[in-house]
Amino acid sequence: MSPYTKPKQFLGLVGWLVVVFVAAGTGAIASIQADQFYAQLRQPEWAPPASVFGPVWTSLYLLMGLAAWQVWRSSGFPSARSALTLFLIQLVLNALWSWLFFGWHLGALAMADLVLLWLLIVATVVAFWRISPLAGLALVPYLLWVTFAGTLNYSVWQLNPQMLG
Repeated sequence: MSPYTKPKQFLGLVGWLVVVFVAAGTGAIASIQADQFYAQLRQPEWAPPASVFGPVWTSLYLLMGLAAWQVWRSSGFPSARSALTLFLIQLVLNALWSWLFFGWHLGALAMADLVLLWLLIVATVVAFWRISPLAGLALVPYLLWVTFAGTLNYSVWQLNPQMLG
């Protein structure tokens, strides 16, 4: 049972969605020229078209916000502090990746960011699962997509050392 009233739960939902989409927007700022830059890069044959990324990330950010809200409303922030702190840290690394890859064209640092991000997502899934299995499950598509994105990041970086030095 949630320690919060219905109006506070609704405000919490809005708050968590705002936090997640602020991070998304921060990354999106670095990605303004991403379509043009991405089109210049050599891609592995299995790379999806650039048009796939926006809808996938929008869906994932929505799931991430709902998962964080579920953990927050299940336990309250004081009881879920470590799980929600992990979530917020991984969210920062998520936004940073766009700057490293698209903004600054730093393939190796973007790859290092993704490895650390992946580890933090795994830790967040476990921490969320302990509080709310549904919240942990909601992060699994995000973990799978970041696994794919890491593989793609590595491949594109290796195919384009001159542009992603």
